[in-house]
Order: sequence, then structure tokens, then C-alpha cells
Amino acid sequence: MRWNDMRISALGGTLCSLWASFSLGDVLQTVLTAAVGTLVSFATSRLLCMLVKRKR
Repeated sequence: MRWNDMRISALGGTLCSLWASFSLGDVLQTVLTAAVGTLVSFATSRLLCMLVKRKR
């Protein structure tokens, strides 16, 4: 067995074991949390930008 074959086999096994440990609910919760965090961050930066422009 070549070194590349061993790495691909190890990577494939790792990915398969990780895939089995995630549930659809966990993935959806993570996506939703990331989306809410992005929106809050964007809104906060816009609000702070507007406040800074007012003070000038």
C-alpha cells in the first residue's frame, strides 16, 4: 500500500465516522445560530456606523 493510499483511507474513515456522529437537527441548529449571529453582527455594525456619523 502506498503512502497516498493510506492517507486517503484514513481520511475516508475519519469522514465516515464524523458523518455518522452528526444528526440533521444539530446541523440545522448550527446553521440557524450562525445565520442569527451574522444578522446581529451586521445590524450592530450598521447601528454603530450611524451613531458615529451623527456625532461628527
